[in-house]
Amino acid sequence: MYALVDCNNFFVSCERVFRPQLEGKAVVVLSNNDGCVVARSNESKKMGIRMGVPYYQISHLAENGSLTVCSSNYTLYGDMSDRVMSILANTVPKIEIYSIDEAFLILDGIRETEIAPLCRALISKVRKWTGIPVSIGVAGTKTLAKIASHFAKKYPGYGGVCMIDDDRKRQKALSLTPIGEVWGIGRKIAPKLMERGVKTAWDYVLRPEPWIREHYMLAGLRTWMELQGIVCVEAETDAARKTICTSRSFADMLEDEDEISLKVADFAAHCAKKLRQEKSAAMDVTTFLRTNRFRSDLEQYCPSVTVRLDTAASNTQEIVSAALKGFRTIFKPGYRYKKAGVVVGSIVPEDTVQGSLFGFDPELRSKNDAISRIMDRVNSLTGDSSLLRLASQKPGHYASDIRSEHRSRRFSTSFDELMEIK
Repeated sequence: MYALVDCNNFFVSCERVFRPQLEGKAVVVLSNNDGCVVARSNESKKMGIRMGVPYYQISHLAENGSLTVCSSNYTLYGDMSDRVMSILANTVPKIEIYSIDEAFLILDGIRETEIAPLCRALISKVRKWTGIPVSIGVAGTKTLAKIASHFAKKYPGYGGVCMIDDDRKRQKALSLTPIGEVWGIGRKIAPKLMERGVKTAWDYVLRPEPWIREHYMLAGLRTWMELQGIVCVEAETDAARKTICTSRSFADMLEDEDEISLKVADFAAHCAKKLRQEKSAAMDVTTFLRTNRFRSDLEQYCPSVTVRLDTAASNTQEIVSAALKGFRTIFKPGYRYKKAGVVVGSIVPEDTVQGSLFGFDPELRSKNDAISRIMDRVNSLTGDSSLLRLASQKPGHYASDIRSEHRSRRFSTSFDELMEIK
């Protein structure tokens, strides 16, 4: 059996943990640069505020006091997520973290009669220890567990836990689930299915296997089988990420090469830090630039280039150097750039990295790795991620130009922003 633990309205819930006065009020969280809505409380959903709506279209609601607006505070959200996932990992033998606010629990070895009490105890523990409300869906496959979690969140009568553990419950749940809400059915596929008369998950299951194979091939067949209770999406508790990306849209369009290179260096350093945190290393470093696609009056230019390292690396010096090397080959003056980013790929576990006969200095690599570890340790102790950095990075540049007029404090990670009690 699988249990999907889903944090309810996660970003909003994080804001409410340290600002309880927001409970019961309409709250939204905005994307980077305060662009659009990326999270909503139930109260704001009832007001008709849609996901992804630009902030300027709802700013009047904030001005008249009927809506509370929060800028994204990913430092806070990431720390709260780590706390929740730590509780889950200490409760069950196996866990697969699916996203910042979702995780699959693999319940092998736990008796079915013990699952519901375990889940209810877990909901209580997470709420008590972190302040975050969660819902749990339990079923024999991941896809069904996803559906169960939707019911657990939507209907208070479940008490936060919905189990699909027999065919009667499965048929009823699938009959009530629109096809567009099924995990594995993409936005492009759902309209085509509806045109063919497949409006619910149950309609999809009733279609014969040859029809599924003909129209939606292996991916569609896998979803079809999962909805019938046949496990096709296995647990990936030890699966490493294939790529890591760090990118940002700029508050203003930029033309200066030096200014953009500072950002690229910071993005690359952030990717390197993530690699070290996950005990992995990358062979490929891709740098990309984007002009503003919404400005049809301006000439467009969206280049990218990949630099392949001689040996997989995770230290900041080599990753940043490769990213800047790529940046210098693709940057062209005369364009107004709106976004840049760095992607590291061909990721391998750090203990499987092999040296190269050419262009590889093991002594230099050892020094670079040691310096990066020292930077991580000092920055972690001080809470300032840019205290120790490369000369090619600007202090605090990673997030300094992101518009966040409504950001709450980083209550749990910064001494300068701790909660004040009077």
